[in-house]
This record gives sequence, C-alpha cells and structure tokens, in this order.
Amino acid sequence: MKKIILSPGLLIILIAFIFTSCNPITLTSWTNPKENQKIGNVVVWAMFDKLEFQKPFEQYATNYFNSKGFKAMESLSFLPPGHKYSLTDLEKKFDSLGVDGILVVTYKGTDKSQSYVAPSTTVYPDYYYNYYNYYNWGYPIYGMGANVVTTGGYWVTSSTVNIQANLYANSDNTLIWQASISIDDPQYIDQISYQIAGQMYADWVKNNLLKNVAK
Repeated sequence: MKKIILSPGLLIILIAFIFTSCNPITLTSWTNPKENQKIGNVVVWAMFDKLEFQKPFEQYATNYFNSKGFKAMESLSFLPPGHKYSLTDLEKKFDSLGVDGILVVTYKGTDKSQSYVAPSTTVYPDYYYNYYNYYNWGYPIYGMGANVVTTGGYWVTSSTVNIQANLYANSDNTLIWQASISIDDPQYIDQISYQIAGQMYADWVKNNLLKNVAK
C-alpha cells in the first residue's frame, strides 16, 4: 500500500486548519477612544473558578504572545491562588515586574441550543465496499447489488462558551481595550487558549495598541 507523506509545512497548515475549523471563535472588541497608551508587556490573568482551567489558559496564551515577540507572563507565576490581594499589593507586584498591561479574562456563562438532524437515506452500490465487488460490478453478467445507509433522526446539543477579556494599563489602571469572545463547542482548553490569544493579539495590532509592533 502506498504511503502518503506530508511535508512539515503542509502538516502545520493542516493542523492549524483543523483546530480553527473545529472550534469557531467570535471576537467583538471595543477600544477606549479616550486612551492612547500602548502596551509593551502584559500579565495574563485568567480569573476562572477552577485552577485546571486557569493554569492552561494562562500558559498557552502567554506562550502565544511570547512566540510573537511580545513579552507576557502568567499571573500564577507570582500570584498564588487562594489569596486575596489588595490593590496596593497588586500595584507593587506589577510595578516590581515592570508590567505595563494587565489582561484580565473572565468566564461569562455558557449558552446551550438544540437542533434536529432529519433522517436521510443514501443508496451505495455494492462495488464501493471492496475491490472484488468493484470487479464484479465491472462485469454485468454478475449483476449489481446495493446497500442502503440511513443517517440522522436525532437531536444535537451545541454549547457556546462566553468569556470577556479586559486589557488595563498598569500606569493608571485604565481600561484600554475590551472584547466579548464566544467559542462554539470547545473541547481542549490548550488549543482554544492558543487560538483566543491569536485573535486578541491580531486585534491589538489592528488597533495599534502595542509598542514596537508593525501592523
């Protein structure tokens, strides 16, 4: 049997297409028209209830930002969970790290919907199933059979996860940018986090919010 070998470049493109096509993400943003501050580095702070969601989101989002040459760090690297910090404490932390942007991400709920997949019937000739049946089909004297395949007739439940992202300037705690993000039927938090970070970063570049980054 002949093997098909994909080049590394083609394989990367294929994986990226699968990830983005399986998990559609919608991002709607707003940029504060009264602010002209630009961000050179950022803390990613995912304020989720569960650590098993917060940790991978921060990890993969910061990995994406750093891969673009935009410095980012996880809040968990210096803000242990389970502790309540005062504004003064946080400002001291951020200032000591030289941070000029704080990206806060919060969960805003999940919307569920149902849709009905109507039944449909397709007739496949027998020769589709193996080469011998195809061989038989090639000689009319052997006759030709058919197989009937019925699909559908069931309900499908879809989930849309909604999150909100706020980008604040550390200098005066001002909100610079905000986005409402919806993810259809998310499966893997690592893949989704990477994709979300990509869309946020592209939107920051588009709106000229970053230091020393060309559009």
